[in-house]
Amino acid sequence: MQLSIEQKDVNKFLMVGDKVLIKPKNPQSQTKTGLYLPPSVQDSAKIQCGYVIKIGPGFPLPAQSEEHEVWEKKDDTEVRYLPLQAHEGDLAIYLQSAAYEITFNEEKYLIVSHSAILMLIRDEGLFE
Repeated sequence: MQLSIEQKDVNKFLMVGDKVLIKPKNPQSQTKTGLYLPPSVQDSAKIQCGYVIKIGPGFPLPAQSEEHEVWEKKDDTEVRYLPLQAHEGDLAIYLQSAAYEITFNEEKYLIVSHSAILMLIRDEGLFE
């Protein structure tokens, strides 16, 4: 399933929960022996890689009730999250079958659940 989004800026996207927005890395179009692969073969691979563009806040944690007295004021408006391991700029190895494809400004992006990410490669010096 493919979804086309008409927006101006990817920075306005807000990822929900444990979802991660990934820009797929250009797949290898040639094997080590020199054979060229058609796009249908490249897209059918079970494992793909791409760069993390945006991440959600994480997994919501259940509210911890610390009731001392019945008349005390309760502040249940604060939602706390368990943060994700992925950070923006990481190279993610993920399961292709768990990815949802969207098109934004004629570029392909994928929405992937954090649990579908198998491995992250982080290069701290990439953005310095």
